[in-house]
Amino acid sequence: MSRDSRRALVRQLLSFGLVGGVGLVVDIVVFNALRTTVFEPHLVHGGPIIAKVISTSIAIVVNWIGNRYWTFRTERRMTSRAAVLREGVEFAVVSLIGAGIALGCLWISHYALGFTSVLDDNLATNVVGLALGTAFRFALYRFWVFSGHRRGASVAVAPLASRSEVLAP
Repeated sequence: MSRDSRRALVRQLLSFGLVGGVGLVVDIVVFNALRTTVFEPHLVHGGPIIAKVISTSIAIVVNWIGNRYWTFRTERRMTSRAAVLREGVEFAVVSLIGAGIALGCLWISHYALGFTSVLDDNLATNVVGLALGTAFRFALYRFWVFSGHRRGASVAVAPLASRSEVLAP
C-alpha cells in the first residue's frame, strides 16, 4: 500500500469515526429518551428493544447521508438512480446487521443475564454492541456498499487503493 493510499485510508477512517460519532449521539439520545419515557420496561414489555430499533433506524439515516456524501464520496457510484437506490439498500442491509449485533448484545445483557438498569442497557448496546458492529460495518461499507471496483460503477474520483494494495502485507 502506498504512502498516499495509507494517508487516504486514515482520513477515511477518521471521517467514518466522525460520522459514526454523530450517529452515535443521535442513537444514544433517542434511545435514552424513549427508554426512560414511553418505552420504559415497566410500562412496555420489550421497551428497551423497541427504543433501540427506533433510535438505530434514525441513526442509520444520519450515517448514510454522512458516509455517502463525505466518508466514501470518492468511491460512491454516481451512474443512475437505480445505482443510488441499490447503494441505499445495501447500506441499509449492512447497517441493520450491525444494528442486530448491538441489539443482540442488549438482549443477552437485559434478558438472558438480567442486567436491567439504564446503565447496563447502555453499556451492552452502546459500548459492546457498538464496538463489534462498527468493525463489521466499516469493512462492508468500504469493500461492498461504496466500492468503486464493482462492475458498472462510475467513480467520482479514483479509489483510495486497489484491492491488491489493501490486502498486500
